[in-house]
Amino acid sequence: STMISSLAWVRKGAAQEVPARVKLTDEDFSRISAQMGDQLKLAKDDLAAMQDDDDVDHDATHSDTDMEAAVPEQAEITETGNELDIYKLDTYDDDEEADSDGPDEDGRISLFSKVRGLAYHNSNKEDPYIELGDSDEDDELDEMRISPTDNLILAAKTEDDISHIEVYVYEESEDNLFVHHDILLPSFPLCLEWLDFPSGRNLGQSTPGNYIAVGTFEPQVEIWNLDTIDSLFPDVILGALPSSQTSAADKKKKGGPLRTAKRSNAETHVDAVMAISWNTVQRNLIATGSADATVKLWDLNRPETATANYTPHRNKVQAVRWNKFEPAVLLTGGYDKRVCAFDSRAPDTVAMWKLSADVECLLWDPMHSERFFVSTEDGLVKAFDVRLGTTITHTAGNKSTKNVNEPVSDSLFTLHAHDSAVSAMDLSPFADGLLVTGSGDKNVKVWSIKENQPICILSRDIEVGKVFSANFSPDAPYTISLAGSKGKVIVWNLEDNANVRRAFPIRQHRQSKEPRKELVAMEPDDEPEDDDADDVPLDDEDEDEDHV
Repeated sequence: STMISSLAWVRKGAAQEVPARVKLTDEDFSRISAQMGDQLKLAKDDLAAMQDDDDVDHDATHSDTDMEAAVPEQAEITETGNELDIYKLDTYDDDEEADSDGPDEDGRISLFSKVRGLAYHNSNKEDPYIELGDSDEDDELDEMRISPTDNLILAAKTEDDISHIEVYVYEESEDNLFVHHDILLPSFPLCLEWLDFPSGRNLGQSTPGNYIAVGTFEPQVEIWNLDTIDSLFPDVILGALPSSQTSAADKKKKGGPLRTAKRSNAETHVDAVMAISWNTVQRNLIATGSADATVKLWDLNRPETATANYTPHRNKVQAVRWNKFEPAVLLTGGYDKRVCAFDSRAPDTVAMWKLSADVECLLWDPMHSERFFVSTEDGLVKAFDVRLGTTITHTAGNKSTKNVNEPVSDSLFTLHAHDSAVSAMDLSPFADGLLVTGSGDKNVKVWSIKENQPICILSRDIEVGKVFSANFSPDAPYTISLAGSKGKVIVWNLEDNANVRRAFPIRQHRQSKEPRKELVAMEPDDEPEDDDADDVPLDDEDEDEDHV
């Protein structure tokens, strides 16, 4: 099966025109080899600890007759060993220089020792064994070239338990979408966040970069450079503690292998990272929400441990959002049916809103600094004024003990948007009041929420399956990327849609040009016709029933 769990846009001009191919230095080889060795050591320690426990149980429950019964088994092993000796199966993959390529005194594996000795040439022209014309190299460069007028769309995709990020190029002028390259991930991806703060080896660079932060079922956050192709390792890992602080030996002393793996701490997450938000004003700051019920603040200048730890929720944190108008204010939502807002510099005072179900998505209004929106598991979308929350006080690092039976908070409006969880929601950054929602009911709906009076403009099954992600373009007010359980990306252009044009008069509309393609995908022949026949506008009387 194939699915896409999250999407992210990259604005025009942010990507390097011709991405560079990775060139590993000796320092990179050493770093990756050391990390591989650390992981191997942890795995061996965990295995040894579990085997020790098994040996204790074995000695307590088995008698001497069991030892006698094991003698034929030993003989069988010896016989098998003789067969290996005869056919030399146990040495077929040995190397003459194996002694120099084994683990070092710290147990680390020289994974790339053979690679270092290979001849390498910066271009095919310098390699005497390759006779390729200039045209071949030029064709390859043209295929990899990203125009300043192109957007990138990043898709967190999983196919048959293999997860990766597909990097799409979206050529708006040509209504064309294609995969440029991909990035292999170690675990199932849950969320994506684009950022331009130079990180890793480019730390301190004066010009903006092009990076994607990925939250997965692992407790770390990986940050990859999108301007580099064929990378084997992320540029930065948030929460990558040294192995000495998480050794299996320490775990065993505290009561058995892996028993303390889920114990929360102030430095790193210990469970899946479910939400990421990059601060576009304080560009070195990232906030993350986790299944360990904590929110953490990270400084990309020192990514090993969190700068701050917040605990406004009692359950998993599903969503986090910075306010671009008040860059220190953070909005969070969790599986405790709560939304919280607080100043990250003084987190002891928290504004809280109680909901009827668990949080799915959070949004600040890009046009109005005081308003935010939340979608929930029971199919609702609510709007709130951040100035009108219930104030609660708790000590930083300790979860609030507010009464569990809090009443549901009053909202600016409540919209019954879908029949199941509203798993995708976004607002146009340019068209005031243009909202899109997506759900497990497979429908995508476009709304006008002007003056807190939501009206459905369009309702359509875009055929992405259950909708997991819907995002407006950062450059075009009426362009949306969509993806879900069918594992394909679709770009929906609303600019020429009659219903949208009636609700949102488009200035300087392209009257003289041919209408653009409404749905753009990798498989254009499989998509519905580009007309308004499938749109289901709801009349005002139906909408009145959705208001509380």
